[in-house]
Amino acid sequence: MPHIRHIPSLAAALLALACSPVHAEGQVDPATLYELSTAGSSTQVKAGGSGVFVLSIKSKPGAHVSDEAPLKLELKGSGVELPQQKLALKDSVAKKAEGQAFVDPRFEVPFKADAAGKGLVEAKLTFFICSEQLCARQQKTLSVPVEVL
Repeated sequence: MPHIRHIPSLAAALLALACSPVHAEGQVDPATLYELSTAGSSTQVKAGGSGVFVLSIKSKPGAHVSDEAPLKLELKGSGVELPQQKLALKDSVAKKAEGQAFVDPRFEVPFKADAAGKGLVEAKLTFFICSEQLCARQQKTLSVPVEVL
């Protein structure tokens, strides 16, 4: 009957294992600390005309985009020409006001569309979102379709 003695210790081990994810669930998901938006981006452009790709990061209360860790925005265009394809935090049009600790980055990148058809601006964004509890690297990919008339 030595097997019966092991059942309580096995049950205790399983209970401990089952309870361990509860501790991990108490942690904040960094993706809930901000919102990304492409509002304001040109989605229709006349052939031979130009448009703008807009990307903003809006941090939620208690969080901020790190201005010390690297922020990288890489753009690719299909059916549109992007003169600026690699951007950093310094390229943000949003600047800190006096006395402001952090600013939410906003990028406005012009593009040209030469021929009628379907176009696409693809963005790969890497940045760090921080709060008092964490500072986590985030990598997001977004795309904005552009109809060239």
